[in-house]
Amino acid sequence: MSDARTGHAPPDSGEGLSGFVADWSSDQRAFKRVSWGKAMMWILLLSDTFIFGVFLVAYMTARSSTPEAWPNASEVFSLHIGDTNLPLLLIAIMTFVLISSSGTMAMAVNSAYRKARRPTALLMLATALLGATFVGMQAFEWTKLISEGVRPWGNPWGAEQFGASFFMITGFHGTHVSIGVIFLLLVAWKVWRGEFDQDRRTWLCSGKGDYEAVEILGLYWHFVDLVWVFIFAFFYLW
Repeated sequence: MSDARTGHAPPDSGEGLSGFVADWSSDQRAFKRVSWGKAMMWILLLSDTFIFGVFLVAYMTARSSTPEAWPNASEVFSLHIGDTNLPLLLIAIMTFVLISSSGTMAMAVNSAYRKARRPTALLMLATALLGATFVGMQAFEWTKLISEGVRPWGNPWGAEQFGASFFMITGFHGTHVSIGVIFLLLVAWKVWRGEFDQDRRTWLCSGKGDYEAVEILGLYWHFVDLVWVFIFAFFYLW
């Protein structure tokens, strides 16, 4: 039945519903153009964001609610060289090393886009070396604090919650960095051997010239570096 004013039939309710569904499913069509590797990495990073967020909120809650004095970061995390105390020196170096690794990882991804095999592998190895250096310094920091009496159930500087919060959050982050270093070495080895330039499907490579694994690993590494910025601000600057 046509409209008396326009002479056109009114839109069918079924077509309206189809248009509504099409509009709201546009994100699904866009998502289908993303590879499984990237999609799964983004899902992993989203879940990790929630976990780290919960940890940091719990830390803020514990610190704000405890009646005891919270340990002074400048005192707890200072280096003692002779008679000189250097507050937060080790943490500053750790942060510089990890942030620098984001730069080498970005250059590695850029080289992978250009299919430059050797620069990609070398830059990934440099990133892994910086990551391993960070983990080594974190292990030194843990050893120092444990030798000074810090435990998950207490510490000599004040609130007992400090030890549990510190070891849980920095340990969880350090585990992420360690896993990233392992995968950086594995992928760098495959890139160096030319496996990503072979005309066959291999582990982490779907075909010739497919360097997407480097980009996916770059997403993970930049996320780990970003999380450290928040941990640094909450634990060492607050």
